Amino acid sequence: MKAEDAAEFYIMRKSQVYEIDHEVQPKDWLHPADSVRITEQQNKHAIQMFTEGSKSKHGFGSGIAIFIQSNLLHQLRYTIHNRCSKNQAEQLAIIKALETIEKSLINDNIPRAVTVNTDNRITLQSLKNTKNHNYLIEEIRKKAITLEKRNWTTIFSWIKTHAGN
Repeated sequence: MKAEDAAEFYIMRKSQVYEIDHEVQPKDWLHPADSVRITEQQNKHAIQMFTEGSKSKHGFGSGIAIFIQSNLLHQLRYTIHNRCSKNQAEQLAIIKALETIEKSLINDNIPRAVTVNTDNRITLQSLKNTKNHNYLIEEIRKKAITLEKRNWTTIFSWIKTHAGN
């Protein structure tokens, strides 16, 4: 983990400045048995989602691209408030990607297995951390569990930044 990512993660976790991300009350936590699968290996599922959270001279944004059998199904961009962090932008992109796949009409002959590819290790580490109950992380978990209850397999995978994936 890069030092600046670790510092940003610490600030994000300890600061109350970020209105979009806050601690979730224990009554709203998922059951401990409900967890998401995270892998460092590339999966060859028919459905691949790529997410990106970034900052440019125009502000923060999130983007998603969803491919089914290597064909682009959706490509979406979102502008995010400039008080968000890059990690929050990435987490919002993942939430939007999961929402999009949930609403998409997928042919019955396509396996219900999706890989969410992200270059943001902090988000993946936060998803693994059962003590992290920040709002955006809990929303990602809830969306993934909802998909799994509808017979989807959802795997989160780390990819190297801008490596031509």
